[in-house]
Amino acid sequence: MDRVGAGCHPVPVTPHDDHSQQRQPLFIPVVITTVLLTIIGMVGGYLLAEKRAGNAPEPRPEAEPTISLLPAGQLCLERTQKMGRQFGADGELRQVLRVRTKKRTVVWICQDESGELFYHANKGGADAEWVENKTALFLDKVSHDGAGTFSATTPTDRTTFTVNSERLVIAHTDGRVEEQDVVPE
Repeated sequence: MDRVGAGCHPVPVTPHDDHSQQRQPLFIPVVITTVLLTIIGMVGGYLLAEKRAGNAPEPRPEAEPTISLLPAGQLCLERTQKMGRQFGADGELRQVLRVRTKKRTVVWICQDESGELFYHANKGGADAEWVENKTALFLDKVSHDGAGTFSATTPTDRTTFTVNSERLVIAHTDGRVEEQDVVPE
């Protein structure tokens, strides 16, 4: 036998940590897991969509807004009735509010049979000269706040008229605001 060199073992040595085992490839288990999770997700999504579609309410047709009629009194003036017909009023116009201001302007808020509101005012009152868009003003599309205040805006210069039992406020687009107190009649 040959002599063993210094620092060498006389017999073959195997390492204590055996790295000789082959690693298992991860590719196939990852692909199988991904496919299974995808299938589970698709089935769950399909079932959820079917459940929602089965429980979904039938689409309802657009409901027309309910217009509550305000307590109305006597018929509005004949000239207001005529203007109302020109603006598409439904039937007769009846007074909801009538006020006179310190500047002698009289304002009528009238309501047609379907609940639409109209504004008609004249400087000097019912017996004064009536010239539409000069001494008198008729407006449709009047809004009501539910507490007794009515507002209407002119389509031409966007001036807003707001009236209630205490005052008439005219807000011009240039920022000017006129206030007229209501007086008892």
